Amino acid sequence: MMRARIFSVCVAAVFVFLGLNLFNMQVIQGRRYRDMSNKNCIRLIPQAGMRGSILDRNGVVLVGSVLSYDVVVLPQESARVEQILAFLSSITGTGLPQLRKNYRKNYSSPSMPVPVIRDVDRQTAAKLEEMKLDIDSLIVQQTPVRSYPHGSLASHVLGYLNEIDHWRLTKLQDYGYKTRDIVGFGGVEEKYDYYLRQEDGGLSVEVDHRGRFTRVLGFRPPLKGKDVQVTLDWRIQKIAEDALAGFKGAVVIMDPFSGEVIACASAPDFDPSVFVKRNYSAMGPLFNDPNAPSMNRAITGTYPPGSVFKMVGAAAGLESGKISSSTTHYCPGSLTVGSREFKCWNTHGNMDLIQAIAQSCDVFFYKTGLAVGGQMIHDYALRFGMGRPTGIELPYESAGNVPNPFWKRVYKFQRWYDGDTANFVIGQGELLTSPLQLCRFTAVFANGGSLVTPYIIKAIDGRDVSAAHRKVSPVNLRRSTIERIREGMRQVVSGDAGTARALAALRVSVAGKTGTAQTSGDKTHAWFSGFFPYEQPRYCICVFLERGGSGGTASVVARQIIESMIQEGVL
Repeated sequence: MMRARIFSVCVAAVFVFLGLNLFNMQVIQGRRYRDMSNKNCIRLIPQAGMRGSILDRNGVVLVGSVLSYDVVVLPQESARVEQILAFLSSITGTGLPQLRKNYRKNYSSPSMPVPVIRDVDRQTAAKLEEMKLDIDSLIVQQTPVRSYPHGSLASHVLGYLNEIDHWRLTKLQDYGYKTRDIVGFGGVEEKYDYYLRQEDGGLSVEVDHRGRFTRVLGFRPPLKGKDVQVTLDWRIQKIAEDALAGFKGAVVIMDPFSGEVIACASAPDFDPSVFVKRNYSAMGPLFNDPNAPSMNRAITGTYPPGSVFKMVGAAAGLESGKISSSTTHYCPGSLTVGSREFKCWNTHGNMDLIQAIAQSCDVFFYKTGLAVGGQMIHDYALRFGMGRPTGIELPYESAGNVPNPFWKRVYKFQRWYDGDTANFVIGQGELLTSPLQLCRFTAVFANGGSLVTPYIIKAIDGRDVSAAHRKVSPVNLRRSTIERIREGMRQVVSGDAGTARALAALRVSVAGKTGTAQTSGDKTHAWFSGFFPYEQPRYCICVFLERGGSGGTASVVARQIIESMIQEGVL
């Protein structure tokens, strides 16, 4: 009898518990569960928007978007999927095993379309469209993909698109980015992804308890991203890239007064379309290539500048009064500093400042550097913008390095020797600069004494934003200092013994400085940095050839670029 009572009480308690839970679910929390049920039966079928285009300074499309025709399957009836895939295989010629693999890889839920073939040709797309009435689970979907009308032109500046990685996702998920989003990597694509990024739309549909489509609830149209216009001129960019064929190196061409970057070429380059096509066999070698085609040597690469840096020593000497335009030093072909002999590339005899710049006499600058001191050379290098990023609106710009004698003595407890100063003043030792930094440095002598900030973004969504990037600050050099160095740079090209005589025969007057920088191995880096026309400068140019030999080789490349600009009517 007692057991029956206990059993009855337990049964009653269970029913009371169930009743209370039922009351809680249907009455107290009924609205919450009803809303969850409604949301659970609604699915969004996304429709990709079109990413903003990247245009050159004249409105020519450098990077755009075109429509790709993708074949997708609606997995409403799983029993028919195999039949549909077999039909697609017979029409498109794609193997059935590959279609099955694509279906399994891209399947996410019963209500979401599954891409099985991407980027079919128009003829195949039209044929499938005609047949879709007979196979209602088959759709040809138009998807915008990145296009490159000029191939690999300016690939380092423009960047490429790829699936978001974990590092970017952790930084950007608060801004609406999510797994498997396609985002910009490198260049303008990465730096201005927020503006270029499209807003996807899609269909809101109702599905049943098994996830099968029942009816359309609404449609939100996708929105195109904002167009970004850069300061590059595609014609000059192409000329620069063509001139670098066969070399590893970089060319920067810039307006010396505003800082607008007209061309920024790096070689070797890469084809950004391999990322659009998901060509994994081409992606691997791109990043593993020892020639580093994915690196923008113009802004990321840093190298000893060689004799181009001598103009810093010249400015420090003139401003400090340690030398004047009439100062002469005798060059016997070498100079002993301490216990070491520092050689010159030639025996020059008596040299004044202008001759020393024109003929790149090392001994003259050894003596100038020792008179000025390593600390003042360091201070003037910083004044010319070296040792820190220029501020260009591109990711991964390097700062370079300017050795600091004071810091070395005080913080590293190392001595700074006269030999360090001799190396420093001719652009060797621990000194590292980028081609963009040297182009900016050269612009100081073209524009009369101002340090400009290089910039590459002209307009966003049709609105001119160049004024926000245009920053000019005085270097505070005497006019006479600038004029003496300018005259020396002109003699580099026009003087009988100038080191860039290859440029003398051009129809436009050029001034500049060559550089031959020692590096590990047998071959030296080749530099030429200058401006033209000499009387009324319009462009600054810096040519860098990695292990390209002497500065004379770089001046030949510069001549080829300027000749082509004249022939193409852009100069």
